[in-house]
Amino acid sequence: MIVNISAYKFIKLENLPRLRVDLMQQCQALAFKGTILLSTEGMNLALAGTEAAVNQFADYLAADERFADIILKRSLSPKQPFRRLRVRVKPEIIRLNKPEIAPAQHTVSHLDAETLKQWLDEGRELTLLDTRNDYEVSVGTFEGAIDLDIETFTEFPDAVKEKLAQHDKNKPVVMFCTGGVRCEKAGPAMEQQGFKKIYQLEGGILKYLETCGDAHWQGECFVFDDRVAVDTKLNPSNKGYCPNCSQPVAEEYCHLPAYERVKRCVSCTEEKQQRLEAKRLDNQNHPRTTI
Repeated sequence: MIVNISAYKFIKLENLPRLRVDLMQQCQALAFKGTILLSTEGMNLALAGTEAAVNQFADYLAADERFADIILKRSLSPKQPFRRLRVRVKPEIIRLNKPEIAPAQHTVSHLDAETLKQWLDEGRELTLLDTRNDYEVSVGTFEGAIDLDIETFTEFPDAVKEKLAQHDKNKPVVMFCTGGVRCEKAGPAMEQQGFKKIYQLEGGILKYLETCGDAHWQGECFVFDDRVAVDTKLNPSNKGYCPNCSQPVAEEYCHLPAYERVKRCVSCTEEKQQRLEAKRLDNQNHPRTTI
């Protein structure tokens, strides 16, 4: 079995090129695949490898005072869900285009999974807010959660302003995302708009499912790797999803050679074929000249 790990930490980082090289060498030595994003605001990672490799990497992070307290969320899959290893330096580890928001200095209160479940069991008056993109929400979300219908996280502030314009800003809002990193910025962004009682689900959906199972949850959880989604036990989905558009794939199509080979749904396969045919015709009508 492959162990999948995800984690983030907002912390001021310096000498990013050196850190990038160190992390790349460490991950290559452990035969990891996945992605690490680095920025002056912190680190965000999603990696997969053997259990022994994950344990060694956890020890490596624990020996670095900058990351000693980072919490690795773990799940299992029967095969490697990533295709390559990438360690990248970015302006932000989660892009919102609001440089004044610095989660390392300030973010909203965290709410652990057990407490959220208790509040929902009690029917406490609160608003559940999904901060994820529309294609993620379509795979699964909490019962009664508000879907902002955004394509990218950078749309979040404007979507809140539009869709929660009539919302009582003194009413508690519990926001959530896959692992928690987006909420670290979404909370302060909502404070800027005058919301008073904002909580973020600690550890995100993945931690909630690990701790509380499917209570108050509908569907599965979208993940950004070849698993596409995990069920409420954090096992890779046994449903067919198209990694290209994230839409469910009919069961009969999942067994066809075309899907097994490239994991695209009918629509995306046809769309690609149309693009290739258009390119072929263009090359035929406008042949390249060689000098």
